[in-house]
Amino acid sequence: MSNTVSIKWLLARLYEPDLVVADCRFWLNDAQAGRQKYNEEHIPRAIYFDLKEDLSSPISTHGGSHPMPEAEHIAKTLGRAGLSQDDRIVIYDDNNGMYAARLWWTLTYLGHTQVYILEQDFSAWKKAGFPVTDEQPIVVPKTFEARPQEGLLVDIDYVRPLSQRLSGQTQGKDTNTEHAGNTQIGNADTAASTVLIDSRARNRYLGLEETMYSKAGHIPGAVNFFWQDVLTETGSLKSKEQLEEHFAGLDKKAEIIVYCGSGVSACPNILALKQVGFENVKLYTGSWSDWISYEENPIATGEESIG
Repeated sequence: MSNTVSIKWLLARLYEPDLVVADCRFWLNDAQAGRQKYNEEHIPRAIYFDLKEDLSSPISTHGGSHPMPEAEHIAKTLGRAGLSQDDRIVIYDDNNGMYAARLWWTLTYLGHTQVYILEQDFSAWKKAGFPVTDEQPIVVPKTFEARPQEGLLVDIDYVRPLSQRLSGQTQGKDTNTEHAGNTQIGNADTAASTVLIDSRARNRYLGLEETMYSKAGHIPGAVNFFWQDVLTETGSLKSKEQLEEHFAGLDKKAEIIVYCGSGVSACPNILALKQVGFENVKLYTGSWSDWISYEENPIATGEESIG
């Protein structure tokens, strides 16, 4: 089954007992807005997860601006909200799936296999005339067993030597490259065994501007695939054919490490990669905000190529 479901699919199964609906609406410029909007109206039976309060651990010197909580900690949060490994979980937001994808990847990391993202957002659900409510669901706490898939997350100690290797590979490469999507692709026959993907907007990757953090640029060796480019104009994930074309320059046998600013908007890219058969995909959880917290880490600007 796909990692996404349609609003009609959810409507038809909304009251099935093993189905849990999760609302992840959030806005960085107003941290209370998501909770407020949920209290005003939401999909019936939906429970709310807050990016900062529920899906991130407290910020420290390193680890990024939305650190992933320890597996047992997030498992307790999920259990208190009435989730278990036996439930089917459908997640939505009103933010092009960015925060829904963060919870999807968190649950995937914890070993949950029946978790899906609503293909369209809450606004699409409401526009279709489907039911909404302000009633808070009755939550019966459960035990959510954490089964962490350790290979799905990487940290600075993994990325730093990888960056050194990749940036060394790219130095002195032939500049005659073929443009594919947002990335300069070199010789497809010599695709790198590991690819580091920066999911942020192109100007941020190139170092032309930085809208959120103190330093502009990207991790040396990284290539750019902007996360919103995997979406249609309505905010749904593009078709598998479109995604295959988008990622055509990547080797499906390669290890793919994905990052963004804080480990959130990288997740739609991971969803899209998984949707078209990339199996060895990992999240650098701290992402750019963690990378620049180490003064000794180098920063690259401009374009880089794969292979």
